[in-house]
Amino acid sequence: MHRAAGGRGRQPPVLKKFGQHFLNDPGILTAIVDALAPTQRDTVIEVGPGRGALTEILAQRAGKLIAVEIDRALAAQLREKFEVANNVEIVEGDFLEADTRSLAGDDFLLIGNVPYYITTPIVFKALESPIPRRSVFLVQREVADRLAAKAGSDDYGALSVNVAAVAEVETVLHVPATAFRPVPKVESAVVRLTPRVEYLVPAQSLPAFRSFVQAAFGQRRKQMQRMLRSVRGLSGGGALEILERADIDPTARPETVSPERFARLFQLI
Repeated sequence: MHRAAGGRGRQPPVLKKFGQHFLNDPGILTAIVDALAPTQRDTVIEVGPGRGALTEILAQRAGKLIAVEIDRALAAQLREKFEVANNVEIVEGDFLEADTRSLAGDDFLLIGNVPYYITTPIVFKALESPIPRRSVFLVQREVADRLAAKAGSDDYGALSVNVAAVAEVETVLHVPATAFRPVPKVESAVVRLTPRVEYLVPAQSLPAFRSFVQAAFGQRRKQMQRMLRSVRGLSGGGALEILERADIDPTARPETVSPERFARLFQLI
């Protein structure tokens, strides 16, 4: 997990099991908060505050800040650091297990430095009800490219489609590895997720849609007709009819099919 540097006194050790890398550049820290654009009217949940440098900026700009930290030593340090900040609450625990409605109600913003090894679960949690009005994440650049990828590009895949069904994705900032201590082996990027006014598929159908898209990209070298026959057990004629109704070329491959057409196809099968 990339973490913002900060704090006073002796720092807790870096824990490899949490993938900790601490962000040091004040300009980048400010730019990340700018991408979220919190105001004094907003409640913000921060995932993985680490040593609290990003937390410091958020505390000045948000009406209420709830920082969820899994590292016990860092959580204790954060409580000490922000003990006089009336608008800051430090929650020790795993964000993936947190009840965001209990923490912040139904109207909040979300920001975080996301651990590489659990990026996808955190992103999808951010797209579950109650969905934040806006989310900003610092992630591995490769993941950012996949999140924001368009149909036909090399990075386009199941993650691109499943996130696009719920939210618009923007890459707002690239962050070099040298901005962190210790220096990670990969580059990073900041992405902003804004929920769609209308999802491409009904909210109750999202789990089934995600499974279908995963299955489709599991056979990404197959043409759509063959993929559909394999995944849904349809006859050749049945697959052709559905693809025609979805306005999808039966010879196309999954990586060239837009999220909108995937949604249309899903609703027809």
